[in-house]
Amino acid sequence: MEIKKLQPRFSLGRQSSLAPERGGCGGDASEALDPAVRLMYLANEGDSDGIKELLDAGSDVNFTDIDGRTALHVAACQGRTDVVGLLLRRGADVDPQDRWGSTPLVDAMYYKNHDVVKLLEKHGARPPMAPMHVQNAREVPEYEIDPSELDFTNSVCITKGTFRIALWRGTQVAVKTLGEELFTDDDKVKAFHDELTLLEKIRHPNVVQFLGAVTQSTPMMIVTEYLPQGDLRAYLKRKGALKPVTAVKFALDIARGMNYLHEHKPEAIIHRDLEPSNILRDDSGHLKVADFGVSKLLKVAKTVKEDKPVTSLDTSWRYVAPEVYKNEEYDTKVDVFSFALILQEVKSLFLTFGCMVIFLILELFNDFQVNCLPL
Repeated sequence: MEIKKLQPRFSLGRQSSLAPERGGCGGDASEALDPAVRLMYLANEGDSDGIKELLDAGSDVNFTDIDGRTALHVAACQGRTDVVGLLLRRGADVDPQDRWGSTPLVDAMYYKNHDVVKLLEKHGARPPMAPMHVQNAREVPEYEIDPSELDFTNSVCITKGTFRIALWRGTQVAVKTLGEELFTDDDKVKAFHDELTLLEKIRHPNVVQFLGAVTQSTPMMIVTEYLPQGDLRAYLKRKGALKPVTAVKFALDIARGMNYLHEHKPEAIIHRDLEPSNILRDDSGHLKVADFGVSKLLKVAKTVKEDKPVTSLDTSWRYVAPEVYKNEEYDTKVDVFSFALILQEVKSLFLTFGCMVIFLILELFNDFQVNCLPL
């Protein structure tokens, strides 16, 4: 009985992005390597000439080792764009899966080899399944938007860099696109899911309106109303100190939006990133609270705490309450702290309407209870 020779495992350089234990293990390659394994070694080293010689001699460009890895997997991991192109021209399958289900495109995304990603996509590589993809059509969220309905032809970046303008069914909208790193960062997947869960719940004139999302395909996106007048930071920079009436109107707009969030039932909503660039102006000149990427849901009479320490990459330190960046428990009062700092920037408000401001802030420290105040 003939015994089938066990295929070797290639273990040089970077390994599968989905393998339980990532990272390479070193070793010396030699001419004694099996030609098929040597093909993978040369792909790891970026030796295009050596690869051509092996393929011309009859080596299988789609050879797989015991882990289902191919030379294309290896080249994609290492960012060898020239080798990837060579292998594809010589007939390499563009979407082979290793034993963990990883493809060359997934590996290239994980190791941030962007040129390789573009090349593989150009040759028809399919993007990985969206992290929130459901198998049963009945489980598709009601807010799901068909990405083919979003027109980015004349798209430009707006506010924070993650948002772009698009056309959706003839209406301008703001679209937040989640990058390829989403597939390799469980924390970002959870944050995206949490943001959608929260956005579904809120609807108020002083809060930016959520319209829908793309979750069943890639790239995943969040779609909100588009406010062409920009954010409060840019407005203050352009206008300087505001007229007293405008300053009070702005303060009340923010306070009403935040009061709605803090009084939300059954769980209060802590914004936790309230600052001028997250406050947008509509066509009527009113303000709306936006960007809930790091917001928290708070059960009544309880506090929350970050899962891990907050960094300056997560939010703007200038407006963050001390208990947040100290990684202590906190509640809705952290938003009041941020609001007070925003008021401080509106200088004429303090100079002309001192008494009203004192009253307003006292009310705000009672969880933004300002609904009775007139414009």
